[in-house]
Amino acid sequence: MKTFSATPADIEKKWIIIDAEGVVLGRLASIVAMRLRGKHKPSFTPHMDCGDNVIVINADKVQLTGKKRTDKVHYWHTGYPGGIKSRTAGQILEGAHPERVVEMAIKRMLPGNRLSRKQMSNLRVYAGTEHGHEAQSPEVLDVKSMNKKNTREG
Repeated sequence: MKTFSATPADIEKKWIIIDAEGVVLGRLASIVAMRLRGKHKPSFTPHMDCGDNVIVINADKVQLTGKKRTDKVHYWHTGYPGGIKSRTAGQILEGAHPERVVEMAIKRMLPGNRLSRKQMSNLRVYAGTEHGHEAQSPEVLDVKSMNKKNTREG
C-alpha cells in the first residue's frame, strides 16, 4: 500500500460560488478555508495547491454573533512611531471595503506560509451580488443549508 501524493497533473480545480448573506462569519470562513486548501478532496496533499477557486458574494451582509460587530477590533500599524490604528468590525462592514472582514477571517484560518498565500489568490470576495466570473460556470455551494447554526437572523 503506497501513500498517494498528488502531482500538478492530478489536480483538478473547480469554481465554487458562495452567497454570504445571513451566514455567520466564522463558519463561512472555516468552510471557505477548507475549500481553498482542498481538504474536502480525497486526493488532498498538504504541500500542493489542490483547492478550488472560491467566489464569495454579498460579503457586506455577513452576520457576526454576540457583540462582535461593536467589540471586535482590527488593528494595524502605519510604520511610524505611535502609528497604531484600529477599527471595529462594524465600521469596516459599513465602510468602503466591507469584503476585507471576510478576507481577513479566511486568511487567518490558513497556515502562514507561502502556499497559503498562493491559495489566497484563488479567493475572490465581492461586497455585492455582481461578479465577473460567469464564464467559469461556478457551482453554487449552499452554506446556509449545511447546518442550521450557519445562519443568524440579523
